[in-house]
Amino acid sequence: MSRKQPSNCCKHKAIFLLACFITLTMISGQLSAAIWVITYPQSQVDNDLRYDYPLALLELALDKTGVRYELKPSVNTMRQAKSVKRLEENLEINVLWSMTDATREEELLPIRIPIAKGLIGWRMFIAPQNSAFMRADILTLNDMLAFEPVQGIAWPDTKILQANGFNVVTSRDYLDAKNIVSQGQADFFPRSVIEIEQELESSSVSNLALRTDIALQYPTAMYFFVNKRNVTLAKLIETGLNKAIEDGSFDALFLEHFGETIERLNLKNVRYFQLANPLLPKLTPTSKQELWYFPERSFYKNAQ
Repeated sequence: MSRKQPSNCCKHKAIFLLACFITLTMISGQLSAAIWVITYPQSQVDNDLRYDYPLALLELALDKTGVRYELKPSVNTMRQAKSVKRLEENLEINVLWSMTDATREEELLPIRIPIAKGLIGWRMFIAPQNSAFMRADILTLNDMLAFEPVQGIAWPDTKILQANGFNVVTSRDYLDAKNIVSQGQADFFPRSVIEIEQELESSSVSNLALRTDIALQYPTAMYFFVNKRNVTLAKLIETGLNKAIEDGSFDALFLEHFGETIERLNLKNVRYFQLANPLLPKLTPTSKQELWYFPERSFYKNAQ
């Protein structure tokens, strides 16, 4: 008895299924071999030391996910306002890091893990040497309010300082702000404690100095941001950051970059004045204490 031969229909179906399997296998291989090109805003400052930690942390997070990636700066330098606009439009860059506020979280998609553990809200001051601000006895917040700070016009810090009673001189960008305070058009330039030493070290303006006996502090976070529609990249970065938090490599990197700075600036003993932050988004994870750094304080001063 002869065996029944398969029909042409069955042959075509088998060929079709085999072709589908081969195609899916090829696509899977291409995806696993794909390289994520991740572009961040190029700084206006050559060899900007402020970029070292955010880029190292971003690399750490991406390495934790196992994806292949290429991390590179944008072709053109960008001020903060321009980089936010470009990311919102999904042009030139696909990630940036910045202090958050409600407006920024409406424009962009935040990964709500404070990458500087809240130290972006600890502010010390750059001012001309031997200026009235550097010589003044500042014991209360009211004493501070007698002096004018400079900040970038598009920075969230500007609105925070204004909301707390400061008369803020505004600038186009960081370099402009530094020139304004150097020329005496503003009294002091508040900078976060994770930036201030590096900025002075790399500054070409010779008449500026650091005042370290007083500080301002307000609750805020610096996040990585992506375009609103780039949910996949956001999830990738978030997953990597959480893995780094869990295995301790996040904190290790943080202390590697800022541990000595925190010790030198003596944050646990500095006199600081706490400000309100009316721009702090409601979804800021302030209850997750493992995401924040709290220096031990010998005293706390917010007298009016």
